[in-house]
Amino acid sequence: MKLDAMFEKLQTLGIGNRREYMNQAFSRNIGLLTEDEQKKLEKVRIAIPGMGGVGGAHLITLVRSGIGNFNIADFDSFEPVNINRQYGAAVQDFGRPKLEVMKERALSINPYLQINTFDKGINEDNMDEFLDGVDVVIDGLDFFVFEIRRKLFKRAAQKGIYVITAAPLGFSSAVLVFSPDGMGFDEYFNITKGMTADDKYLSFAMGLAPKPTHIKYMNLSRVDFSSKAGPSMNIACQLCSGMAAAEALKIILKRGRIKSVPYYWQFDPYQNKLKTGKLYFGNKNPVQQLKKVFVKVFLMKKRIR
Repeated sequence: MKLDAMFEKLQTLGIGNRREYMNQAFSRNIGLLTEDEQKKLEKVRIAIPGMGGVGGAHLITLVRSGIGNFNIADFDSFEPVNINRQYGAAVQDFGRPKLEVMKERALSINPYLQINTFDKGINEDNMDEFLDGVDVVIDGLDFFVFEIRRKLFKRAAQKGIYVITAAPLGFSSAVLVFSPDGMGFDEYFNITKGMTADDKYLSFAMGLAPKPTHIKYMNLSRVDFSSKAGPSMNIACQLCSGMAAAEALKIILKRGRIKSVPYYWQFDPYQNKLKTGKLYFGNKNPVQQLKKVFVKVFLMKKRIR
């Protein structure tokens, strides 16, 4: 449905302007949020790079929370392999740009949204524009999009912007918050010069979930760094969006203490487990260093087989 048709539909329901719509659409949020807080969310801008597994779910969850402004980026199109986990993936939209589809979905929920789109994805040339006026960044990039992620986190910190990353791991979600005045991406994940791509992916995975509950049931032979593929389900993606959105609201509304890295937490409903803690020194932690050696040996043996 086009925007004009949406506004005509609202007119037939007796909703003649933006204020009336916002008051009705988000009335059930009140009680968890105050009316003033709900109105504040209308003025907030959140940036979401990536409209795939977690990015699309992040967008819709935040739209339904009442966030009024977004910068979203993606260069890919939907295809059948996306069906199991990506919010916007549907047969009628195969071949369509993810960015276009997700913008339509968001506007169908709140036609008064203001959405800036970046159809080339995120790169060094448009990163400042992507972060312009942004209150919080919620990471929706694919796990294997590493170098651009590093640069985005660093640039956001320089601009004083929080970044939240929520990783779908098995049936679980692992969440990290990066404060602009706290540990940076490279420091926490211990990314150093001369590291191979595989080493970077491994460091990223280990830092995301220092106590990985999903390892007990995940078939690690399906994780392939070389082809940049691994198992992922919509169950975990949905968890990611809820957990990341809750952190975003806490930051925006200044509700309570924000535990940024080296704090971490992972919720796994399949295992009925919640793992939280503080990873002192990030991946430089001696225990993490030992784990990394064991994991590398394990993965090497699998490749030999």
